[in-house]
Formats: sequence, structure tokens, C-alpha cells
Amino acid sequence: MGNPLLRLFRSKIYTALIMLVGIMLIGVLGYRFFSGYSWIDAAYMTVITITTVGFAEVNPLDTSSKIFTIFLILSSVVIVGYAISIITEYILSKNNFENIKQRKMQKKIDALSNHIIICGYGRNGKQAAKKLLAYDKPFVIIEKDKEIIERFQEEEIPFIYGNANEDETLLEAGVKRAKTLISALPEDADNLFVVLSARQLNSDLKIISRASQETSYNKLKLAGANNVILPDRIGGDHMASLVVIPDLIEFIDNLGIVGERNINIEEVKVEQLYDASKIKTIRELDLRRKTGCTVIGFKDGKGDYTINPGAETRLIPGSKIVVLGRPEQIHKLNSEFNIG
Repeated sequence: MGNPLLRLFRSKIYTALIMLVGIMLIGVLGYRFFSGYSWIDAAYMTVITITTVGFAEVNPLDTSSKIFTIFLILSSVVIVGYAISIITEYILSKNNFENIKQRKMQKKIDALSNHIIICGYGRNGKQAAKKLLAYDKPFVIIEKDKEIIERFQEEEIPFIYGNANEDETLLEAGVKRAKTLISALPEDADNLFVVLSARQLNSDLKIISRASQETSYNKLKLAGANNVILPDRIGGDHMASLVVIPDLIEFIDNLGIVGERNINIEEVKVEQLYDASKIKTIRELDLRRKTGCTVIGFKDGKGDYTINPGAETRLIPGSKIVVLGRPEQIHKLNSEFNIG
């Protein structure tokens, strides 16, 4: 869309450039036909007249040529002055607009807490951002390629221009207040530096890192990453699974995002569902009747998972449940219990 003020300046710049080209053509044609100059001499005379550099004319001017030169000087002073003022104003306004936009963005980032930081907006970073947007999770993207930021920056996606390897950049992104960091840089060495820096700045931060080489897995773990993802391995497993159990894999794929905000699965803390001081069971919670969602997983306070938990499973404080449902049922769940 762009800024309306900058669009206005661009249109004025186009007008100024057209006027400059027009006065150049008039000058060349005028000297060609009034004074009989060659095309090169006519262009030379036009340039020195418009720029008022003070060189001598190619040949002495007759009366008609002098009148034309007076007209050309007066016209060019106005047009060149207008063009210079517009271009200068555009440059200053663009710089001011960029500074204002950056300050506004930084103010928005400074207000975030328990957010997610995505380092790198490549293929993996874009997929992570898309999913977080669908789940309405607050996040910040750190990207060192200015062109990528200018191409993809939107009001709802806050970017920070900088190198995620540097502590200052991570601090700008609010790493000390963040809940999770996703390092999706293309080079394993860069991801390793990010993990080390982030873990040093925030010991409670959950860190998820991408790795290209299997040999980097243990190094990233030792550096402080909670989870290390190998996209190539996952992709290969996924393709092989489509051969072995194709229908099941397609079903699982559909549990993810099938379009914007089409969420089929959700993880919820039991404290968000009821007053956990009075422990309830899955049966007593009765999510199926209230929202249409089905509980398909349970994670206790120790981190142990139970697939398809029984109705008498006690929802103790610190535990989580995984629910499955159609997008409208998940939306009803989030609305009913004010989850977000």
C-alpha cells in the first residue's frame, strides 16, 4: 500500500523529471534550428545554459538565439529549482517516515511480553510466522536483509532489522521478556551463536533451533536449545510416510492449518479451563458437550504424555490437555474459556 505522503512525493518527482527532460529537448531543438548547431553542440549549449556553469558559447549568438537563450535560462531556473526542492524534500520525508515507523514499531515491541522471537525470515521463518499468526500468538521477527523486511513488513508483523547473533539485537526484540525463541537461520553456526546468546540473556527462555546437519544436533542441545529441528529429516520421513500410510498422514496434515485461522487442534493449560484448586476429571469438565471438542492427549506436571486419556483422568494443576475439533469448535473453546 505505502505511505500516501511518499506516494505524493513520488508523483511530484515524476513530474519534475518529465519537466527536466522536456526543457532539455526544447533546448537541443532550439539551438539546432535557431543557431544551426550540430546535435552535439546543441546538447552542449543546452547543458551549460541550464546548469549556468558559465562556459562560453560554441559560436557567437544572433538575436533570435539570444532571445531563445534568455527564455531557456529563465525556464530552467524555475524547473531545476523545483526539481531540486522536490527531490530534497522527498529524501528528508522518507528518512523521517522511516524513523517514525521504526520508533513506532519498537514501541510496539517494547510493550510485548511472553512473546515469540523468530530469527530469520526464510522458508522456515515464514512458515513459523504463518502458524503463529493463525494462533494469534505475539511474535517479533529479526532479519538482517533490509530488502526482505521492506517486501514483507506489515502492520501486524513487527520486524527488527539487525543480526540475531548480536546481543543488542536480541535485547531490542525483548529477549528477556520473551517466552520462546525460534532460530531459523540457514547456517548452523549462526543458529549456534543465537542459541548461546539467547540462553545467556534469558535462562528461562524456551529455544527451538533449526539444524541442517545432524552433527549440529548435539552441539545446539549443549548450547541450550530445548528442541532442535532437522527440516530435511522431517521432510524425508514425511514423504516416506505418504507411501507407507498415506491416508493417515493426509489426515494429520489436515490437523494443522488448512487455510487462514483454520485451526483443528489446541493445547490448553487446565488452569485456563477451571479453578484448579478443586481438581476435576475429564468427564467432569465435559468439554465435548460444551464445545464439541474431544480431548485426545494429556500432559501431566512431570511432562509425561498420555494419548487418548480416560474420562476419569484427573486434571491436576500444571497439566495440559490436547483437544481436537473443527475450526468452529476450537473457536468456541477459545471464546468459552477466554483462551488466547
